[in-house]
Amino acid sequence: MQTIYDVQQLLKRFGTFIYIGDRLADLELMEQEIKELHQAQCITNDEFQMSVLLLRHEAANLRDQQKR
Repeated sequence: MQTIYDVQQLLKRFGTFIYIGDRLADLELMEQEIKELHQAQCITNDEFQMSVLLLRHEAANLRDQQKR
């Protein structure tokens, strides 16, 4: 798993499609869904950790761009 697209494909495996229209809100909602899948033991620890890392990294990049 290397991109946000990969995270979206992981969520898609479980029937979850996220599009609000606000990229930052999309990322935050994806993180919540990933956490719920992990708590339900539907995804591995590795999938969980990599997904959260990618989502938080992308969210931080967006926040930095908005500050400029």
